[in-house]
Amino acid sequence: MSSRDTVLGRVRRALADVPRGERPGDVPVARDYLRVHGTRTPEQRADLLAENLADYRALVHRCSADGLAGHLARLLAERGSASVLVPDGLPPRWLAAADPVRIADRAVGTPRELDAVDSVVTGCAVAIAETGTIVLDGGPAQGRRRITLVPDHHICVVRVPEQVVDSVPQALGRLDPSRPLTWISGPSATSDIELDRVEGVHGPRTLEVVLVAD
Repeated sequence: MSSRDTVLGRVRRALADVPRGERPGDVPVARDYLRVHGTRTPEQRADLLAENLADYRALVHRCSADGLAGHLARLLAERGSASVLVPDGLPPRWLAAADPVRIADRAVGTPRELDAVDSVVTGCAVAIAETGTIVLDGGPAQGRRRITLVPDHHICVVRVPEQVVDSVPQALGRLDPSRPLTWISGPSATSDIELDRVEGVHGPRTLEVVLVAD
């Protein structure tokens, strides 16, 4: 008997008591688990998000909505960025004070062209405080998935408290599973080879998150 036969045999035994015509959607799934751990004010939720983002080695900044343009301009200048990738739908005022050349998010753009871009600035769909995770769904101000996977420097703007939730279940309630979802917890990193942490393998080496108080 092959390994394949062994695995299939186990699956058949596990499904032996399932009626032949039953489908997954026919069986109700209990969702009585906790949707959030504890009670937080919006300020505490934002603080927890910032703490967990920093724990993942993201660089976290805070500013007011009025100060966002100046803050982004300073971050790009400190990085020495000569070009910045701009998704469709990014509010023009966000980069009104920035000097870098704007590069549009184009469907025909090549990986080589994306790799030549110094920075990318996006918004997000939702941010999860308990896990320090930013979720992008390709919506306005976010652009195509690849623009946040190829350039080496990603600045993500999160509106606080509007876009911050406590937990993953709360985030899932806001997201459309049919959209291209990208879940980001800190800069790209892997420890697969001899447990040595290497950053920038399959995404930006530097992630900066700007928490903007609405």
